[in-house]
This record gives sequence, structure tokens and C-alpha cells, in this order.
Amino acid sequence: MNFVYIIGGLVCLILGGNWLLKAAVGLSLKLNIPKIVIGMTVVSFATSAPELIVSINAALSGSPDLALGNVVGSNIANLGLVLGITLLLGKMDVQKSFYKTDWPVMMIASLMFYVFIAFDNRIEFYEGVILFSFLIIFLIYLLKFQKTAVVDEMPEDDEDLPLYKVVLFLSLGGLGLWAGSEFLITGATALASAFGVSERVIAVTVVSVGTSIPELAASIIAVIKKEKAISLGNLIGSNVFNILAVLGITSMITPINVIDNRLLSNDMLWMLAISFLVLPLVFIPKGLRLNWKDGVILLAVYVGFVYVTLT
Repeated sequence: MNFVYIIGGLVCLILGGNWLLKAAVGLSLKLNIPKIVIGMTVVSFATSAPELIVSINAALSGSPDLALGNVVGSNIANLGLVLGITLLLGKMDVQKSFYKTDWPVMMIASLMFYVFIAFDNRIEFYEGVILFSFLIIFLIYLLKFQKTAVVDEMPEDDEDLPLYKVVLFLSLGGLGLWAGSEFLITGATALASAFGVSERVIAVTVVSVGTSIPELAASIIAVIKKEKAISLGNLIGSNVFNILAVLGITSMITPINVIDNRLLSNDMLWMLAISFLVLPLVFIPKGLRLNWKDGVILLAVYVGFVYVTLT
């Protein structure tokens, strides 16, 4: 039965990723907003919805390590696993907004998260308010200043959808991603628990990969359809949303405590390291471009993280 849940979840995620991408492209045309901005807002929020649902449920049901480990593990998986696999499918030209805005905001959010939790092993209500407020400021900045800053990659492939279709695809996409993640997590967590693995390890490996599959589905479909601006924007935006929205909202509902200290001494350090690593990869050896070699490096780092975590 667990395998049925996993396969069903994957099917829902692939369909949801496709619908969400259609809605994102249609919305960017309707509002005359660059696709990377849509990728970092609408698509990122929809693909971060599983993390939000899992983290709130986990925190309220007394499993804080699952809530925190899910976010930390998802951020590592987004850059190591998802971006790594995406780059194996083709090179990616990177916009200047990556190093001017997107990457710095991701690093600031990651460092804020680390500082908040390192001192008292807890994220309080007021710290959640600070995280969520930073997200609002970032979104206002994106919509106000980046609207005309990004050049569209392939306008000739765009499909101008009527508004009702945009709303329909957005709803179906979000629903498909949410249902797919629920099925996948149910099946995968049951399998992992059968092997006697701890809650934190399940969170940063099995659950985080499960909740990162929406990003993987959306990014692979974006690459296949030559919408790479959405792909990179989605991943960076998703990491920002995971910290600022998922942890911000969850800790405003109930404070989140660290139970397993390896979350701080191991997992969060990996998250900070791989977040930083993306910047030099973008500039070396050729500026503002990522290729399959960078994908191999990111995947190798992710495999290293999983190995260290499981041993």
C-alpha cells in the first residue's frame, strides 16, 4: 500500500507541476510581470505549500523536529538534488537579479533562521513575525523594482490564457502538488519508520525530498518547455518561502523547539554551505551560467549530506 501512495503521489505532482507552470506563464503575460518574478512568488508559494502544511501539522502535533527538519532538508534538496538534476538536463543562463537580489535575500533569510535558533534552540512568536515581515518587504520590492528588470527568454512560446483558465490551472496545480506530497509523505514516512530511523533523519531526508518533489516537477517541466527563468526563480524563491513563510507562519501559530541538536550542528550548516556554494558556481568558470558540471557538483554535495546524516 505504501508503494501505491508513493506512485500516486508522483503522478499528482507531475500533473500539478504542469498546471502550475501554465498558470504562471499566463499570469506573467496578463500582469506584464517577468517570469522570474512569477517564479519567485506564485510558483514558489504553491510549491512551498506542502512544506507549510507538513510543518504546521508537525509543530501542532508535538513533532517540532519534523517541522524544522522538513524546511532545512527541503532547502538542501532544492539546491542539491532539484537544481542538480535540472542542470543535468541542460545549461541555464542566470539573470543579474540572481546576485543582486535573489541570492542575497536567500542567504539573509538562512542566516536569520540560524541566528534565531542557535541562541535558545527555539523560534518564538516575535521571531516568526520578523521572518514573515521580511518576506512581505521582499515581495513588495520584487513587484515594484524587478518588474522591468528581467528580459523574457522565449516570448514566442508563451500562451496568453483567459483569466478563468489561469485561476483554474493555478487551483488544480496547487491541489495536485498538495495531494501528491501528502500521498508521497504518507508512503515514504511509513517505509522509513519501518527501518527504525529517527524523526529528524526522516524529516531531513525522506519528508524533505517528498516536499521538494513539487519543485523538481515544476523545474523539470519548466526546463523541458524552455522556461528556465521560472525554474531558477522557483528554487531560490522556494527556499526563501520555506524559511520566511513556512517557519514564520508556523512559529506564529506555535513556538518551534529543537529537540535533536544535530539539526543545528549538522543539518543547518549543510544548508548554509550549499546556499553559499550556488554563488561561485554561477560565476566559475563562465559568468552567469550554470551547466551539467555544476549539476554534478551539487548532486555530489547532496549525496554527501545524506551519507553524513544517515551514518
